[in-house]
Amino acid sequence: MAVYLTGDTHRDFSRFQEDVFPEQAELQKTDVMIICGDFGGVWDGSPEEAELLDWLDARPFTTLFISGNHENFTLLSSCPRERWRGGMTRRVRPSVRLLERGQMFDFDGKRFFTMGGASSRDIPILERADPLFSVRRKWHEYRKNVYWIRGETWWPEEMPSESEYRTALDTLDRARWSVDYIVTHCAPTSVQNLFDLKEAQSTGSYLVNRLTDFLEEVSRKCTFDCWFFGHYHGNYVIEDRYILLYDRIVRLAP
Repeated sequence: MAVYLTGDTHRDFSRFQEDVFPEQAELQKTDVMIICGDFGGVWDGSPEEAELLDWLDARPFTTLFISGNHENFTLLSSCPRERWRGGMTRRVRPSVRLLERGQMFDFDGKRFFTMGGASSRDIPILERADPLFSVRRKWHEYRKNVYWIRGETWWPEEMPSESEYRTALDTLDRARWSVDYIVTHCAPTSVQNLFDLKEAQSTGSYLVNRLTDFLEEVSRKCTFDCWFFGHYHGNYVIEDRYILLYDRIVRLAP
């Protein structure tokens, strides 16, 4: 069984075309590609999106993803919930699945702990129920500001719920805080702070929040071989075992 990982796709799956990822010619559905959040393929429910997901489902491998902060959580929650390879998933297509938060999955005898989610940057969030919605939207567009609309381009579910944090702790307790790999979207606070030094001049500081602090606790307490994450749009190895992925595809050693 082959296990590949890559970073944020944001609905652009061109890296999985045969000419870009020729290794797939030797793969089967038992082999998996894990996307470290910001999948973006379940966004508007359009016919074009359905066609894109069908194309992804037709790849010879199985596509798996954790949630990022740029997902349509309303649509994802409507996908059938199923236990698969030891953990809970949302089935988007027969071979396209969301790996839920706080779960443990078994791939080729290796244990993968998953904890998707991240906090979006400090960008204005508008609500259509606001009587001044049109005015605020026009003002931001006039100023060429980036903004989000609750339930349309931004969802509070980007961050884990209390239940998901409890599930994560229960899962790690059962595993005696020992896993092979950890897959998240954002990084533990200390790792994010190190990475942030590389990006601060061009992108500004990332947010330290409850999730990054929770992941910090996991990183200090849990025994693991490698930790893979996305979110920061770069490809780096940090402190030897924290692997930031964006557009690169890596394969775990057999």
